[in-house]
Amino acid sequence: MTTILTLLLAAQLAALGVLLRRLARGRTRRPPVPPAAGPPGAVSAIVATLNEARRIGPCLAGLRRQGPELLEVLVVDSASTDGTRELVLAAAAADPRIRLVDDGPLPPGWVGKVWALEQGLRQARAPWVLGLDADVEPLAGLVGGALAAAEELRYDAVSFGPRFAAQGAAERWLQPALLTTLVYRFGPAGDAMPDPERVMANGQCFLARGDVLRRHGGYAVARASFCDDVTLARHLARAGARVGFLDGSRLLLVRAYASARETWREWGRSLDLKDATTPARQALDVLFLLLVQGAPLVLLVALLADRLTGANVAPRAVTVPLLGVNAALVLVRLLVQVALRGSYERRGAPFWLSPLADPAAALRILFSSLRRPRRWRGRHYAPGSTPSAAPPTARQR
Repeated sequence: MTTILTLLLAAQLAALGVLLRRLARGRTRRPPVPPAAGPPGAVSAIVATLNEARRIGPCLAGLRRQGPELLEVLVVDSASTDGTRELVLAAAAADPRIRLVDDGPLPPGWVGKVWALEQGLRQARAPWVLGLDADVEPLAGLVGGALAAAEELRYDAVSFGPRFAAQGAAERWLQPALLTTLVYRFGPAGDAMPDPERVMANGQCFLARGDVLRRHGGYAVARASFCDDVTLARHLARAGARVGFLDGSRLLLVRAYASARETWREWGRSLDLKDATTPARQALDVLFLLLVQGAPLVLLVALLADRLTGANVAPRAVTVPLLGVNAALVLVRLLVQVALRGSYERRGAPFWLSPLADPAAALRILFSSLRRPRRWRGRHYAPGSTPSAAPPTARQR
């Protein structure tokens, strides 16, 4: 036991050092991007849909509130059967910038959403292309604010973290713990990262220069990826493009999932980012999360119990430093929770108790990294390759 705890202490000390170095960027992080106006006709928005009738209303309403910098909205639909198309056509009748586009048959080897985005890119006319998920509610000034930030910071591509809205108590407890797995691995939203393999992105709101995107293969470079946003961002960064990830909590609201159960199942199975990560890095990321997020609270309670009961499972020379390291990791986690508060419309006790969900969140990344999704955004995928011919029965993200 002494040997095991000594090795654990060494591993957690090293992991704590890495974590503090990553989080240190938060001291100079940029404030949330403000809404703004922009030059007319600068941006084409692309929204991929598949049976989104219950959620696309706020997205379309928010896009209609955007200024003249938004040239067009291409809603690329994958044969929805739930009334999505009718809602889009009604919005198009009220705002001529909105257009319904059919994405056609899904080719082998493509994930459905990525194929829809590629079809939108082929028809987009503006210099900038903004990919939005149907669960996004664009706030007034989103398009202009995103464009102003991209041009000020000379980004070729930039995505924006949202503010999470209308969550129930269980979601406010679980979802921040899952979000923290990203913060711990890649650091807070901020300027461009020097290592292309650690670039982070959010496909819910992803703005890119159209010519840069097309020159480097368009969305096709992520055609088989279930984390297409990160795959695309890292591909562009490796090609020399300047890629950023900023706080967009003043630009967009997101209600991505209807329950904590759905969050665990749907978001949890893509959050490992294995399609954009080498197996070696994936293994190191999982181990890192277990050491700095999954284990600390459990170990802290166990070590305190050991000291209070006098069980003395190992010498004090080992257990006392280990207790200190895990107390430090728990404190860091609480500080991260404070930093995340601006990304949530509602907080309350469930939000502040979210660190208690950390062991489950770290294990979710572990389990997700061990298997590839077979059902994704309304389609069935055979192991390793193509979608089934089954009609869509579930929603996209």
